[in-house]
This record gives sequence, structure tokens and C-alpha cells, in this order.
Amino acid sequence: MDKQTQTEIEAATFRRIIAHLQKRTDAQNIDLMGLAGFCRNCFSKWYAKEADVRGIEIDKMTARELIYGMEYSKWVEQYQTEATDEQMKLMDESLKKNQDM
Repeated sequence: MDKQTQTEIEAATFRRIIAHLQKRTDAQNIDLMGLAGFCRNCFSKWYAKEADVRGIEIDKMTARELIYGMEYSKWVEQYQTEATDEQMKLMDESLKKNQDM
């Protein structure tokens, strides 16, 4: 596979992941963090960082809007639930695994 095709497939896959997360509002960020060590906010930070590497400035809230598919505050208001102590514990344990990344 040539590099251009690989890049196009990777970009399409990324868009599919983001669309999936936009649809699955029941999947809370805290649960994603606890299981996988990343969430929608991580995607938005990575997006902004990659833009910055390419000389494009995207602020945190604009990146979040791109990832969430709506204003972040609106998403939080409509879909975010209060984290339980167990969810926080799982997230903290998961984040420790990210320290080498």
C-alpha cells in the first residue's frame, strides 16, 4: 500500500471513530478513561497538537467542538453524568499506565 492510500485510510478511520463517539453519548468519558486511558477530550487535545505541529492554531474549545460535534458545554449539559468514586478510581489506575506514553 502506498503512503497516500494509507494516510487516507487512517483519516477515514479516525473520522469513523469520532462519528461513533458522537453517536454514543451514553459512553461517558470517565468510563473511556477507566477502560482505555483516553476519551473525547484526549482526541481534542491530540487534534489541536497535530494542528499546531503543522502551524495551524486551534484552541482547546474549538478542537472539542470538532470532536464532540457540538459545543462542549452543551454536550456536558445534555449527556455527562456525575462520576462515581469507582469510576474515578478506575480512571486514576488507567492513567498511571499512560505515563510511559
